[in-house]
Amino acid sequence: GGFVAEVRLEARAALHQALEMKRQGKREKAHKLFLHALRMDPDYVDALTELGLFSEEEEDIIQADFLYSKALTISPHNEKALISRDRTLPLVEEIDQRYFSIIDSKVQKVMSIPKGSSALRRVMEESYYHHIYHTVAIEGNTLTLAEIRHIIETRYAVPGKSLEEQNEVIGMHAAMKYINATLLSRIGSVTLTDVLEIHRRVLGYVDPVEAGRFRTTQVFVGHHIPPHPRDVEKQVLEFVQWMNSEDAMSLHPVEFAALAHYKLVYIHPFVDGNGRTSRLLMNLILMQAGYPPITIRKEQRAEYYHALEVANGGDVRPFIRLIAKCTETTLDMLLFATTEHSVGLPEAHGGSATTDCKQTILLKTRT
Repeated sequence: GGFVAEVRLEARAALHQALEMKRQGKREKAHKLFLHALRMDPDYVDALTELGLFSEEEEDIIQADFLYSKALTISPHNEKALISRDRTLPLVEEIDQRYFSIIDSKVQKVMSIPKGSSALRRVMEESYYHHIYHTVAIEGNTLTLAEIRHIIETRYAVPGKSLEEQNEVIGMHAAMKYINATLLSRIGSVTLTDVLEIHRRVLGYVDPVEAGRFRTTQVFVGHHIPPHPRDVEKQVLEFVQWMNSEDAMSLHPVEFAALAHYKLVYIHPFVDGNGRTSRLLMNLILMQAGYPPITIRKEQRAEYYHALEVANGGDVRPFIRLIAKCTETTLDMLLFATTEHSVGLPEAHGGSATTDCKQTILLKTRT
């Protein structure tokens, strides 16, 4: 009642003030007031649309388009939002496609690195451990990179660290070995059994009872309420069907991998290990398409969960862009690690040679 009305009024007042500030050319103040209006009332369509126009003037087309699409989710027939969206959508699609082609050209460069390259082999081995580290750390595992290496290389436990955390690492290692040995070489579709077998390894050492089987209880994930347990199997089967469809296959590999990741997390078919299984499935799809496996770093945790939340709200594109960004970061790392050594830089020069080299590589790859 009263409180909601009051908050709405304050949001209204903030928007009016924002537009007045914008008219006076006080952009910084206007921006703060737009954001204030939306903090008061996140579903305030006029504020979303006006901040969209403001963002367009600032030449942030992606942000503008996001705001218009959010406004249209709330109010599908809003005239102003519809007209604006018609303007931004083709521009954003163009931007996204251009980004995909930058990524593709970097994949081509990585593919042309000689297979026997010792630098490539070394960096792939490094990134194997890094991947396990980040994929468990993003969910709160406290083991260090060195401890993870120790567990996998020696098969000994790390004293003083919880066994559950160590078992998560062993599970990731088992799942990745399974994917590399069994699924990668197999041409053709991903099956329901594959998804369950990945999960069986991910969770098998932590919770052997739940490993490789669907949850039987309802769960809550932040603000997201996944499907009821009785609908899980049907939805996973539809998901697998989608993965093998013409539609999915015709997507750009990065988009396909990101959507598969998102859809599986959304269904949340398991009691635990959904994120890890989804990230592995994403990498399986990327690797089948000739891309390297990618890592979402633990430093990106807030960004990652936010992008998933935005996707739950109806716009999956920020999540796809995040996965694209991680893909490019991985490719840059591979190119840098392999080019740096093949150029044969004198190691003794301290930092400068390396930084120069990084510059040239970045310039080269941007073209």
